[in-house]
Amino acid sequence: MIDDNLEDVRRQLAELKTEHRDLDDVISRVSDEAPFDQLRLQRLKKRKLALKDEISRLENQLIPDIIA
Repeated sequence: MIDDNLEDVRRQLAELKTEHRDLDDVISRVSDEAPFDQLRLQRLKKRKLALKDEISRLENQLIPDIIA
């Protein structure tokens, strides 16, 4: 059961990392447009930051707790 949970976390982590990379491309394209949409750009960057936070949270779940 624990292995299934870890696999779910790893799968979700991979999906979020892919979305995070894709957002890099989208943000780059939007900012390269001549009259770029500032509001859209802000929303994309905010989504990217939220993804980064979620990725960090999931990565922390994969690291075993070490009792000092």
